[in-house]
Amino acid sequence: MTSGTLRIGIAGIHGRMGRMLVRSVQDAPAACLSGGTALTESAPVEGAPVFARIEDLADVSDLVIDFTHVSTVAAHARALADRRTPWVLGTTGLSGQEQAAVVAAAADIPVIQAANFSPGVTLVLRLARQMGAALPARSYDAEIVEMHHRQKVDAPSGTALAIGEAVADGRDVCLSDVKESGRDGHTGARAEGAIGFAALRGGQIVGEHTLLFTSAAEQIGLTHRAFDRRVFSDGAVQAALWLAGHEPGLYDMENVLGLKS
Repeated sequence: MTSGTLRIGIAGIHGRMGRMLVRSVQDAPAACLSGGTALTESAPVEGAPVFARIEDLADVSDLVIDFTHVSTVAAHARALADRRTPWVLGTTGLSGQEQAAVVAAAADIPVIQAANFSPGVTLVLRLARQMGAALPARSYDAEIVEMHHRQKVDAPSGTALAIGEAVADGRDVCLSDVKESGRDGHTGARAEGAIGFAALRGGQIVGEHTLLFTSAAEQIGLTHRAFDRRVFSDGAVQAALWLAGHEPGLYDMENVLGLKS
């Protein structure tokens, strides 16, 4: 850090989230934009250099925020760990091998990893875990409904899966063992203990997620709606400012919000 200002680099600076992150960094009084990466080296963004290599960005940054693509995660993990550059990671859909690369990097650098950097979603995940523990699977069916803009390419969304993981964690089960999604045709009765997913796409919806617990006698719903993508980029910058100066380890937004140590 220089003169108390955190130099933040943005991986994928020309992407939708990258452009939002530029604005969030500029609006943060204790941060400045150090540069970004793109598929090929390109013209500066707001006066900051744009590199083709994550290593070059790390060399001019105190911390890197990364919302790029799952295919880059392992390489970014190695490069940032080698340069001891802290990492805020918002990329979702990681395989077991890619997640292992993140965990390995966290042995050398502080890493914040989250499927969603919204403070509201962070609280939803915490409540989902508590509700999963309190509402028994034999009596309460858990379903997650999400809707996003028409351009979204993955389903269920990373946030929906994170909500499902939280419910499964509360019930002390593995989500992959109880997940049901993409129901179509004659599927038979709903399995007891299943955690169901429904994905809707249309228009320019930023993101809507609803967790439903339904029994024979009642239904409880927990909904989060995002109206502006700035909630994600502002949250990521908030996470970056919190992460600076922390010891190596794997952290999440609950750490940032002071919900756990």
